[in-house]
Amino acid sequence: MIERATGLILRTRLLTETSLIVQWLTREQGRIATVAKGARRPQSPFRGKLDLCYQADFSFVRSRRSDLHILREVQLTETHPALREDLSRLEQAAYAVALIELATETDTPVPAFHALLSDFLGHLDRRRAASAVVMAFELRVLAESGLEPEPERAALSAGSREILRHLRAGGWEPLGSLRLSPAQSRELGVFLEAFLRDHLGKVPEIRATALAG
Repeated sequence: MIERATGLILRTRLLTETSLIVQWLTREQGRIATVAKGARRPQSPFRGKLDLCYQADFSFVRSRRSDLHILREVQLTETHPALREDLSRLEQAAYAVALIELATETDTPVPAFHALLSDFLGHLDRRRAASAVVMAFELRVLAESGLEPEPERAALSAGSREILRHLRAGGWEPLGSLRLSPAQSRELGVFLEAFLRDHLGKVPEIRATALAG
């Protein structure tokens, strides 16, 4: 049966010389994997449509025997071109993707995660994310997972607890202008890394690069 979805590409990898496995974060089905048969052939209809953080409306045939489904059609709706022009933004996008993968399970609908990642990528299209914005994204991933730290109970200085409150609720653009002292950046960075590690099992290696911007 053919199914349709709207999704962001989390990653691609080779399956054969001509075919790709495409990992998606969709609004409707959650995180799923599809096989794009012949995607690397010069005349493939998938040519130029499958890359990190591309957003698309697509259709696929669900497999009855595995978690790899057959990709049929892809209609791009957003490519986030700024990510291809700035390595720092691409690294921040890659970190966001890795964190989403840690926080989600396959075939579990997670519309809030799709909206969160799409919104964050939209911010990266406009500007490189400040460290406060990256930490705010971490907090929102934790919140959607039911794991958000409570500022009142956090083992932080009073100033860092207040910043944590701002990170939980502020918009991306205002947070980009938030000024943290070096000590506050270190304190919050260490606190959130430990919290992520405790609740998600590990922290993506690219985190330090993403925070550095």
